[in-house]
Amino acid sequence: MRTTTRSEVSKKNSYWINNHRYHELKYFCLQYYHWKSAYDNLDSFISSPAVLEVYYNTSDISDPTARVAESKLFFRERMEMIEQTAIKADPDLAKWLIEGVTRGVSYTYLRTKLDIPCNRNDYYELYRKFFWLLSAERK
Repeated sequence: MRTTTRSEVSKKNSYWINNHRYHELKYFCLQYYHWKSAYDNLDSFISSPAVLEVYYNTSDISDPTARVAESKLFFRERMEMIEQTAIKADPDLAKWLIEGVTRGVSYTYLRTKLDIPCNRNDYYELYRKFFWLLSAERK
């Protein structure tokens, strides 16, 4: 199976980042719903520490409650990073931007199914701005 890589944004663009860095950040964002699911489900694992290993793998802490707290913090920090970066990019369109970057959906999907209130060019400019801001945030 061959992966098609889109051409890189021009270096003249004010939101240019290296193509490899973009893909790194894109796959970081695509983990959002896994983190959200893990965060929501961690409370039930306090009574079953063996199952907790699925979400947090270390033998440093023997207290399952502390392990759950650390794991929840880990997931929450990453989810908030994506959410706050979307708000920095554009507070009015953050909801649609989060949906686009965390689910990997196109503008067409956002327009037809979720009724995003902007045009394609504005959305993709915002999309590039989001990844540029996220790149700075995740250094």
